[in-house]
Amino acid sequence: MDGKKKVMVAIDESECSHYALKWTLQNLRDTIETSNLFIFTAQPVVDLGYLYASSYGAAPAELVRSIQENHKRVAEALLEKAKEICSEYGVAAETCTEVGDPKEAICKAVENLDIQLLVLGSHGRKALQRAFLGSVSNYCVHNAKCPVLVVRKKE
Repeated sequence: MDGKKKVMVAIDESECSHYALKWTLQNLRDTIETSNLFIFTAQPVVDLGYLYASSYGAAPAELVRSIQENHKRVAEALLEKAKEICSEYGVAAETCTEVGDPKEAICKAVENLDIQLLVLGSHGRKALQRAFLGSVSNYCVHNAKCPVLVVRKKE
């Protein structure tokens, strides 16, 4: 890279992650103008246990490959939409995606890309929901190797 700071916005299909991207483009404009912006999304791991169970233990390789390709297409479409949003604000962004658990994939990408600021949206779950469902933002706040900004949409 060119010595600029690196900012990464991690997104998924949720409205809150798109809100976080737009919030970043609107409110961190000075930072973004002097930084490299990365947009990241995680592709889910294919649940082979479910596939094998639903196919009586014989999931065809082409079915697994087809599901993986579909996950990749969805991720690429999501990233392309994010790039369009960035271009509406006059910002060029690089995109990247990895296969894996989102919280772990995000933290790994932060480290691999030497990101200086990670921005995430918050689903606004209550404590009990977070306990059962987990929280990507909470995990990243505690495990990412850079400062993390969690953007929560006003209700």
